[in-house]
Amino acid sequence: MMATPHIAAEKGDFAPAVLMPGDPKRAERMAELLMPDAKVVSDVRGIKAFTGTVDGKPLSVMASGMGQPSLAIYVSELFTQFDVERVIRVGTCGGLSNGVKIGDVIVANGAHYEGIINTHLIPQTHFSAVASHNLVQAALEAATDDMNVVVAPVISRDRFYDVPDEVNAAAARVGTAGAEMEAGALYGLAALHGKEALAVLTVSDHITVKTVDMTAEERETNFQSALKLAVAAALS
Repeated sequence: MMATPHIAAEKGDFAPAVLMPGDPKRAERMAELLMPDAKVVSDVRGIKAFTGTVDGKPLSVMASGMGQPSLAIYVSELFTQFDVERVIRVGTCGGLSNGVKIGDVIVANGAHYEGIINTHLIPQTHFSAVASHNLVQAALEAATDDMNVVVAPVISRDRFYDVPDEVNAAAARVGTAGAEMEAGALYGLAALHGKEALAVLTVSDHITVKTVDMTAEERETNFQSALKLAVAAALS
């Protein structure tokens, strides 16, 4: 058994590509939808991991939990212990830019980040957390005319509440499309370990424009467009 403190699996149980939503329920839903042959390969702390095939190609799905520290634990172990080569985050975000609306899909080509999650990577330098270009390209090639897809940076935060309005306005002013809580760490870890990463995000609410937010049920079910792009990137 090649178990780590957080993943009870054997080497070879994970596919080279892993889709990673935040919510364990969403991970199970994705696995059931994409892979009729999916098998549970790990179940620790309520975070199940599934591996199966899509169009004959191996794929795994595993939740990250909420926040960059939680994601960093799972992704670090996947990259270093289980031969995973690419992780695609499939999740939701809050819209920041006036150029995005609820239901849009953001392919995050970069991630500004709050906190210190990536500050150790290049001493005395602000690290640029960016996606893998080939995964961005693969996701865009899978987009169809009925999707509203935006390619832009997001901001990855360690806090959900009490963000000052002026901070959100400043982020939007420099072209930041959305705010979420995981992509910055994911991109930093991929760079550190020589792997590939991408975040494909559905805008579930809007932070700077008054509108009606998605319900919790809608967040779980309304991910088809983002999922299609994520799978294309994962299997490219």
